[in-house]
Amino acid sequence: MPMQPYANTSLSIGISDFLLNCFVRSPSWQRWLSLLLSFLFLLAMGANATLLITIWLEASLHEPMYYLLSILSLLDVILCLTVIPKVLLIFWFNMKPISFAGCFLQMFIMNTFLPMESSTFLVMAYDRYVAICHPLRYTSIITEQFVINATIFIIFRNLLITLPTPVLAARLNYCASNVVENCICANISVARLSCEDIRLNKLYQFVSVWCLLGSDLVLILLSYCFILRAVMRLQSGGAATKALSTCGSHLILILFFYTLLLVFIFTNKAGKKVPSEVPILLNVLHHLIPPALNPIVYGVRTQEIKQGIIKLFKNQH
Repeated sequence: MPMQPYANTSLSIGISDFLLNCFVRSPSWQRWLSLLLSFLFLLAMGANATLLITIWLEASLHEPMYYLLSILSLLDVILCLTVIPKVLLIFWFNMKPISFAGCFLQMFIMNTFLPMESSTFLVMAYDRYVAICHPLRYTSIITEQFVINATIFIIFRNLLITLPTPVLAARLNYCASNVVENCICANISVARLSCEDIRLNKLYQFVSVWCLLGSDLVLILLSYCFILRAVMRLQSGGAATKALSTCGSHLILILFFYTLLLVFIFTNKAGKKVPSEVPILLNVLHHLIPPALNPIVYGVRTQEIKQGIIKLFKNQH
């Protein structure tokens, strides 16, 4: 028997489960969306697994730049597995309930690992900056120890800043409905079910998101300004083209990552001007499309990775 929402009451009721309620006004969407999401999920998992195995097995790819790409790929896999299977279970089997602990665990992973991706893009931008602007010093600056230090920075910086978001949401008193109008346990969607004032939750999410993602974006753009200035000073047209091509894959993925994120933020802020399903769908797709595209773009545009993948599949036969 499906779990019913709790009736409104002034008494505090301990909620053990939430119900994720998404696209109920457009049930026909669910069938087509489930097919699209399933395809993109399998593509993301397969492409990232192939990339990670290729970098692990191919000795020529044991370099800092590819280690950073492996970190990005791992983050993609974790975000995909956190969000998409549950969404597909809702679409296929109407499995809407999610435990109280499970909901806040999902919220923690989404709020922490998405900014970690942004920080990884920042470190990769610095890698390209050093490679193009200081090529003679590249091997002395971008080392395995640099990757270790960057990984520690990425983990602790984002963990410390984003941890209060699910903690603030979990400490609220949920005494009314348990129906989350979303496909995922997004912070504000869950906090709205509380009987308490959630202005602090909204303020902290706004400040933390813009501090992390905003500062990353500014520093990435600054890195590429220095890169473009260095490229324009090159006398040889061929050298300039080669320098820009090394940044092409990275720049494509950064533009896609932040463009989709900004579109989601602005549609979410538009309120009733945009159907409520649109920001929900964009939020789900933002946890799926970049993970599906990242390994494909790098695999197609990076000759060393392409050769490693071909070699991997040849060894299977």
